[in-house]
Amino acid sequence: MTNEARVVLVTGGARGIGRGLVQFLADRGWQVAFCDVDREQGEWLQERLGDQVRYFQADVASEAEVAGMIRAATDWHGRLDAVINNAGLAGPESGPVEELDLAVWQRRLDVNLTGPFLVTKHAVPHLRKNGGAVVNIASTRALQSEPDTEAYAATKGGIVALTHALAMSLGPEIRVNCISPGWIDTRAWQDMEEKAPPLSESDHRQHPAGRVGEPRDIASLAAFLISEEAGFITGQNYVVDGGMTRKMIYED
Repeated sequence: MTNEARVVLVTGGARGIGRGLVQFLADRGWQVAFCDVDREQGEWLQERLGDQVRYFQADVASEAEVAGMIRAATDWHGRLDAVINNAGLAGPESGPVEELDLAVWQRRLDVNLTGPFLVTKHAVPHLRKNGGAVVNIASTRALQSEPDTEAYAATKGGIVALTHALAMSLGPEIRVNCISPGWIDTRAWQDMEEKAPPLSESDHRQHPAGRVGEPRDIASLAAFLISEEAGFITGQNYVVDGGMTRKMIYED
């Protein structure tokens, strides 16, 4: 089966890293179904990329919406070969833990962690038919933190653990891996009204790789992990951060 006939589902595909995933995979011959709560941006991206992509509106925190979206996505071409769980509430700061509202905490968990579980749950019967693959998008914040980011960090750490648990439960028919991005500059993919100022030389220089990341850095690895070439890889978390989590930093 060639990539031209294969279908991948990307959640949270209308903006940022998600948009980069949709465009990268479509450029490489995949049929790309994607969902997002942002109907305006989702329909714009579908129109821009053409018949090779198909947008579905869905909130991944709602099981009913997820189930309907999976049915529609699989009906599109009659199959589903891969899922990339990218949807999530960005912006890691949620304030001091003693002031963190339970509703804010719960909404983070519902979207960032329960969402990937629900999408995978409903996709599994279809993925099993084709020896499919799942890629979950976590964050380097699963491994290190700044103050006042408890809700976000907890969800991303949960995704890493969910990944290896799913890999054990779903193998050998379905492989499950995880990508933990570091600083990925998605500003050009957010349709901002005013053009964002360029990143500084020091922004790039502080990375051992010499630059801040781009959406294609994540998309290229995801494309590999859902391909047949990655058939011996499952249960892994790949940190894509330009080396920052390996850099020893102390204040002078």
